[in-house]
Amino acid sequence: MLHTALFLLLACSDPSFAARHKAARHRAAPRREAAAVRVSTGAEKAAAGRPEPARVAVSTTELKGLISAERQVRGIHLTCWGAGSAKTRRELLKKISGSVINAVVVAIKETDGKVYIPGVEQASRYGAHENAIPDPEAMLKDFKGAGLYTIARIVVFKDKILPKARKDLAVRTPSGDLWRSRNGATWLDPYNREVWDYTLDIAERAARLGFDEIQFDYIRYPSEGDTSLCRYSKPHNRQTATRNLGEFLEYARKRLSPYKVKISADVFGLTTTVKNDMGIGQDIATLASGADYVYPMMYPSHYYSGEYNLKNPNSQPFKVIDRGLKDAMGKLGPNYAKLRPYLQDFSLGWHYGPHEVRAQLLAARLNLLDSWVLWNAGNKYTWAALTPQSYRAFVDPYYK
Repeated sequence: MLHTALFLLLACSDPSFAARHKAARHRAAPRREAAAVRVSTGAEKAAAGRPEPARVAVSTTELKGLISAERQVRGIHLTCWGAGSAKTRRELLKKISGSVINAVVVAIKETDGKVYIPGVEQASRYGAHENAIPDPEAMLKDFKGAGLYTIARIVVFKDKILPKARKDLAVRTPSGDLWRSRNGATWLDPYNREVWDYTLDIAERAARLGFDEIQFDYIRYPSEGDTSLCRYSKPHNRQTATRNLGEFLEYARKRLSPYKVKISADVFGLTTTVKNDMGIGQDIATLASGADYVYPMMYPSHYYSGEYNLKNPNSQPFKVIDRGLKDAMGKLGPNYAKLRPYLQDFSLGWHYGPHEVRAQLLAARLNLLDSWVLWNAGNKYTWAALTPQSYRAFVDPYYK
């Protein structure tokens, strides 16, 4: 049955199917950013005489054992407004009840710097609090009552509020002004320990409320603009950048240890494949060593033409996820068991429906992973692909 399902899903890349859609434009999806520079894949490096990333030997049997020992998470990301509204939450929980979804990721702090839960003193002081989740206790009671694993997503270093209120905490230019990306966004200095404490004040509040996991997003350095002008509080290069992010996770674990929560990090999708840190400090092996889980954002729409030798990666979701995860397995060894890929459930230059969503889920499972999270900026998920019947027919025949 799996082979039949795979054949049907891969029909998405057939020219007769592709002709019904427009070519992908490869721009960033709402609220999630693509890499600012193109990075060659291993195959292209080999063709150019450059070495591929070193592979870590690990047996499939060992990985299966490590993965089965972890909680299996099949999640969806929810906006603060969707999760915080009692009415919208009831509607979502009704849909979830008829699906294979067993986890929710809730946006607690976003890229605009706003903090959506009450009770964080510093956020209120700097005007960052927005009352999108007015009763987080009731929200968590509803989610946990439905048997859902709860994850608080917190954007770390991209912030439009605190850098303006506290210029000394921001990434700045040589003249001392705020450094800005091409779209005017500002960033907090990833080396500044006061920035760390501000982030972890928010994380502690979420942990006290009862979230099961704290997920750090934008745990990286700026990339969308003239980064040669970025000035930090400490010397900055590839080595210091990757080491610093690893140290942030160590510090976070110590601060959050009294709450018994898991910690995780979101990373660019191509970190599963590339040898370097992509110029943003994200070395997936380093972050996997410091976190309980790592979430590579493997949206096919975010891969440039030519990645994995695919002319239009957006039109071939199975191949993108399959090749990216195979590379990750070779790079991470036993820590591959910590991967929970973010997968695409939105249309951006190519229509994504049940076939495309199932293709990604199947690719994850064929690479040993039953844990994943779907992303849609408007909470509009392809529920037809997430019913138990659909999941058994196309992804996991043994799902109960």
